[in-house]
Amino acid sequence: MKTKAAPAVDGKGSALAGRAQWVARGVGCYHPIVIESAENARLRGVDGREYIDFAGGIGVVNVGHRHPKVVEAVKRQADRVLHACFQVTSYPEYIEVCRRLCEAAPGNFAKKAVLFSTGAEALENAVKIARGFTKRRGVVCFDGAFHGRTYMAMRMTGKYKPYRPDIGPFPGDVHRIPFPYAYRPPKGVAPKDLTAYCLERLEQLFQTDAAPEEIACVVVEPVQGEGGFVVPPADFLPALKQVCERHGILFVADEVQSGFGRTAKMFAIEHSGVVPDLMTVAKSLAAGMPLSGVVGRADVMDALGPGGLGGTYAGNPLACAAALAVFDIFEKERILAKAEKVGETLRKSFDRLAERSPFVGESRGLGAMRAIELVEDKKTKAPLAEAKMKQILTACAEKGLLVIKAGGFGNVIRCLVPLTVPEADLARGLEILEESVLALK
Repeated sequence: MKTKAAPAVDGKGSALAGRAQWVARGVGCYHPIVIESAENARLRGVDGREYIDFAGGIGVVNVGHRHPKVVEAVKRQADRVLHACFQVTSYPEYIEVCRRLCEAAPGNFAKKAVLFSTGAEALENAVKIARGFTKRRGVVCFDGAFHGRTYMAMRMTGKYKPYRPDIGPFPGDVHRIPFPYAYRPPKGVAPKDLTAYCLERLEQLFQTDAAPEEIACVVVEPVQGEGGFVVPPADFLPALKQVCERHGILFVADEVQSGFGRTAKMFAIEHSGVVPDLMTVAKSLAAGMPLSGVVGRADVMDALGPGGLGGTYAGNPLACAAALAVFDIFEKERILAKAEKVGETLRKSFDRLAERSPFVGESRGLGAMRAIELVEDKKTKAPLAEAKMKQILTACAEKGLLVIKAGGFGNVIRCLVPLTVPEADLARGLEILEESVLALK
């Protein structure tokens, strides 16, 4: 890498000791590694070691770490305005990001957008907007979903540990139904019947928990992220949208992790042909700068009056400048084509690994949003033990590859490698992952 930033502390050991002393233990960490610099798909530790990055800041750097155009845009903006607060005075960068989001989002209708700082903020405000528009309170979400760590977002998240123990109560009027997970269908349900089963459970919910006229929105990830990169059957999202339309329920697509080229389309929802009423975005929107947003139907977005939306740091000028650079990079560097190529390479490698390893139960994904689910036994599908998962992640890191996991059982290795990854780095990273999985006994 070209840039060597001075470490904030003297070496890995003292940094990790400082983390243990000063940082709340509730902030987890996959790897005991301290990073000093990054470039494209590589990270450099304070000890001088380099790592190929298959985590991508958990899906944040689809255009790579420190893309030169992003860095230049942020530096240029820093010379003009660092902060103004859009609720006090407008600035063109915020408006331009909203325009480009509206143009990029699916749907041939008038759209508007609003900016925030985090994915959880975006989800909270999507619910707020939906309730304001429909004058209803209910929210429907899914098992296995992840929508953030704020209280409403945690209530919507379909996993209890480690997010919710000991900190309730949580907001009400949130209802949950199964997500169609073909590798782990409910007992007695064939994978081909999953869509019908899930929609039947939704109809049952309407009978037992909340009438459809009380539901403001259904919030769904087109591909589940933290849930394990679960891709629903092709008929599921269109059928779900039909139910929403029949009952006047808003369809909200959570594209925080799946958006901005990860699935080889700008947004994962585009694979289904479904046009959401509202869509949340974050992560790779600004290539590492904190920026998120809600974009959708103009009439819905205008449901709340002035002052009903916003935030002191929401749509910060530096983050907006980075996002505008990201939009330009996608257009000029054909990032979606790169995503398709990266995704095909990942698919072939993961499929081959599933054939060779007795521990890889399934290879799955969409575009470059791909994962392998690891099991103790392919027949029983018992999730791979936590110690063995740690063994794989540690072995990868020792060889120079950073990978992270996902899934309800923590037994899924997901790949969020930058879409700009050099072919040699991608090949070497996959080689390390394959070696580490095949070494498992």
